[in-house]
Amino acid sequence: MDMNDVWNRPTRVNMTNSWNTVAMATKDDTQATNTDGATDGPSFGTQHDGDHPDRVDEWAAMRAKYLLPDDQRPASSARGQHHEALLSSDLERTIEFYQGLLEFPLTKLFQNRDYEGSTHFFFDIGNGNALAFFDFPGLGLEEYSEVLGGHHHLAISVTPENWERLGKKLSDAGVETFQVSGSSLYFAGPDGERLELISDPLGEMYGEQVL
Repeated sequence: MDMNDVWNRPTRVNMTNSWNTVAMATKDDTQATNTDGATDGPSFGTQHDGDHPDRVDEWAAMRAKYLLPDDQRPASSARGQHHEALLSSDLERTIEFYQGLLEFPLTKLFQNRDYEGSTHFFFDIGNGNALAFFDFPGLGLEEYSEVLGGHHHLAISVTPENWERLGKKLSDAGVETFQVSGSSLYFAGPDGERLELISDPLGEMYGEQVL
C-alpha cells in the first residue's frame, strides 16, 4: 500500500487551522516559519484575544510558595507516563502517519475493553513511553476542539539529526509544519491533534532545566 494514498484520505479538520487558536496563534510579529523558510504559517503570541495582565508578581509568588529548591524537592510518586490516549477516525491512516512518517513503532493493537468494535493501539515514543489511540466507529465524534482540560499539544523529544530528517519527511509527504525558536517543529496529525517535535533533550527546554 502506498503511504501517500492512505495519508491523502480526506481529513476531519483543516490542519493549519488546528493551530490557530486563542492559546497558540495570533496575528502579531512572532510568526512561525514553514520548513522552507516562508513566514506564512500561524503567528504565535498574545495580541488577538483582549488584554493580558502583567502576572510577573503572581508568578514570583507561586514560585516562592510552591517551587522547592532542587536539593529539597522530594521524588515523584509516579514511575512515569504510561501512555497518552488520543482519538483516531481512521485506524490505518493513523498507523501510517505515526509509524510510517514519524517512525514510532506500532507495539500493540487490540479491541478496546470498554467499547465493543473499538480499537486500542499503541506506539513507542521512546524512553519507555507510549502514545495510544482509540477509534470509535459509529460514535459520530466531532472535529478536534481546544477545551479546558483537553489536549493542547504533545511535544516529543528527538535528536537534532532526527529533527531535521523527520521534518523533511513530513514536508515531502505534504504535511504542513511550522518552526519556532529553531528547536520546535509544530504540525498536526491526521485528525488535527497538535504535535511538536522538539530537539531539546528530555528535561530541558530553551536552555532551561525543567526536570
